[in-house]
Amino acid sequence: MKFKSPIVVIFLGLAASLFAFSCQNQTSNAIDKEAQEGFIEYETKAIDSKHPLAGLAPSSVVLKYKKNKFALEMSTMGLFNTSIIGDLKAKEIAQTVKFMEIKQACIETESDIKAENESYLLHIEETKETKVIAGYTCYKLKVNRVDSPEIKFDAYYTKDLNLPEDCNALTPYFAVKGVLLDYRLKKMGLEMHFLAKAVKHQQIPDNTFEIPAYMKIISKDEMRAFFAGL
Repeated sequence: MKFKSPIVVIFLGLAASLFAFSCQNQTSNAIDKEAQEGFIEYETKAIDSKHPLAGLAPSSVVLKYKKNKFALEMSTMGLFNTSIIGDLKAKEIAQTVKFMEIKQACIETESDIKAENESYLLHIEETKETKVIAGYTCYKLKVNRVDSPEIKFDAYYTKDLNLPEDCNALTPYFAVKGVLLDYRLKKMGLEMHFLAKAVKHQQIPDNTFEIPAYMKIISKDEMRAFFAGL
């Protein structure tokens, strides 16, 4: 059968294109919904610009995740590199540092993590307000520091990433059942603000969540002393 009218041909071409685009979107959404691994890129800044460690605040931060494991990788001008590696099942966190000739890591057990979270206790109030961050609908949280109630800020999380419900179990946001895309966190004395700018779904190698063999294992107190001496 031949179509004599060019208008009919154009119409059919547009319809086919729209159908293909619709199918592509449906496939993409299905992958996103089922994905249990990938990474989130964050913009970051130190809350207190006058803090002694503010100069080491990372210029780039990537959170890599795979089912029950995560690795928050931070870099300052590519020279000072640190990461926080967590295992939800083992209830452990490791912090690594790579700076010039220094290559070291410390491991925090469940009791260490609990003690650190208690030093940064948060009162969190859920709201029904939402906004879109990095393409995801996020729910607003009203947060204040328990030890300093006058310090208040907003945080946002999404329910649309297929991570474990207890993905925040090792953080001060342990009560939040979703992935934080806008929040604050304090580690080794420096409080930072994280704001997601992109989410990518892709395979993450298993060794991402392991401490490199070349790293020297030190105690948490030694790691704290290292940061205090910077």
